[in-house]
Amino acid sequence: MTEGEEGSAAPAGVRRAGTTVAIAAKRLDRRPGLVAAAKLLRELLPGDSRFGDPLSTAGSEQAQRAGRHLAELTAARPGVMREAGLSALQVWQALAEAQGRGRGERERAIVFTDLVDFSTWALQAGDDLTVELLRDVGEAIEPPVREHDGRVVKRLGDGMMAVFEEPEQALAAVFQARERLASVRAPGYRPEIRAGMHVGRPRRLGGDFLGVDVNIAARVAQAASAGELLVSDRALAALDVSELRVGRKRFFRVKGVPRDVKAYSLALEERRELPGRRSASRPSGSSAE
Repeated sequence: MTEGEEGSAAPAGVRRAGTTVAIAAKRLDRRPGLVAAAKLLRELLPGDSRFGDPLSTAGSEQAQRAGRHLAELTAARPGVMREAGLSALQVWQALAEAQGRGRGERERAIVFTDLVDFSTWALQAGDDLTVELLRDVGEAIEPPVREHDGRVVKRLGDGMMAVFEEPEQALAAVFQARERLASVRAPGYRPEIRAGMHVGRPRRLGGDFLGVDVNIAARVAQAASAGELLVSDRALAALDVSELRVGRKRFFRVKGVPRDVKAYSLALEERRELPGRRSASRPSGSSAE
């Protein structure tokens, strides 16, 4: 073998070795047992073990932006490296929240709502009826938010997120919205909301609110049944429930919510006036900023 042939053989050998290593690494990265172990490890780490989904990465903090990009890039290629990267970002986000960078300075009541079985109906009803219903629903459930000094932060398709200065205001708004919604009808569908409430210190960024307390409120709402209002134990402690039926939500275990958070179902006692209902002559205060 000449000197030139020896020189060309060496790079070829390196390339073959590199290809072999890459194939082995790819197989190892996608091995189901290792992926499952990586996901289990995330359950034991601080923070939201589902960090990387659209809800947990919707903000604009660095960890959330990085998590969103990583999730998008690896969505079609789940593997150990994806879970390892999300694990690091999960801990990073948890540390930021623990140091106060994930929370605001003012305590607020955070409410999420959505319509029960709306998506199934909308697929059959078509766009025109769907848009008409959403307008009617907005006219029914949003005025009570403003009347009780709250603010609609964002509309989420068939749902909304709102914030209030006081939990009692949030409670009254939800019950009044549900009462007003009872008069709304659509062909083949009777709209009904489920709602969740949590009290915490969400971080305000522009016109939005972010942070772990927002995530908890959203997850609590997701766990509610049709027509149910679920509140966290922290929200319950801030409410006067003397005229309400309170029931503990058994087996409340929701991904992304700390294990010590409990949830309770609230309902009006029969023939009771809506809590916090205002007379027409009473002026409203400033809305939640």
